[in-house]
Amino acid sequence: MYIGGVAKNRKVRRPKESEGKNEIRLDELVKRLPTSGFREINLKGEKPRTVWVATVEVELSKLEGNRRIAIVMNASTPRLRSALKLRLRSVSTCEKASEIDYLITNIDSKIATEEWIVQSYSQRNWVEVFYRKVKGWLGLEEYQVRDYRSLMRHFILVFCAYTFILWHTLTGGLRRRWANKPLNTFADALEAFRTAMSSRFMAWLNENRDVFIAYKASLGFIWG
Repeated sequence: MYIGGVAKNRKVRRPKESEGKNEIRLDELVKRLPTSGFREINLKGEKPRTVWVATVEVELSKLEGNRRIAIVMNASTPRLRSALKLRLRSVSTCEKASEIDYLITNIDSKIATEEWIVQSYSQRNWVEVFYRKVKGWLGLEEYQVRDYRSLMRHFILVFCAYTFILWHTLTGGLRRRWANKPLNTFADALEAFRTAMSSRFMAWLNENRDVFIAYKASLGFIWG
């Protein structure tokens, strides 16, 4: 399942017009759509903005089945010239769209409404923030395993640690006392997480040394 961008010169076919297999570029297709087909959507965030969105079902070469294309404009009417890349800026409805983006998804049309597509796509920056933090702080790429099961265990541990740390970052560590100071940054919460895990492991190890020694011996190691 995905949402991604498509080039404006990508050729598509409308399913209802596919008998003749006539292809048309996306930037030409948008000119044929009625203005009433575009829905005004207000995007909330650090910089609120308004966009106009229409969705169409199309067929693409080398892809089976239909795909849903969302045409996103920064005004209610497209200009009759080549469109520029959409930056989702807020403009008045009387202006012609100078910026257009074409988003594709294979999500079921019952879910992938105009609003759902643009709202989901506008959150992509937080996905990049997530990957930057789990790669830089939690070692998402620093594994020494190769089989699928071990990889999945590593990814699950990283995701759980990230969720745990993010929760304490957002709550200031007040719901559960892992620190005697507010955990307002990711780094502070990570250090609290490491301290808590180390403390709990040492407490468990002191009570279960024989279990840990037997486990290491099963792997061919000696714990002395």
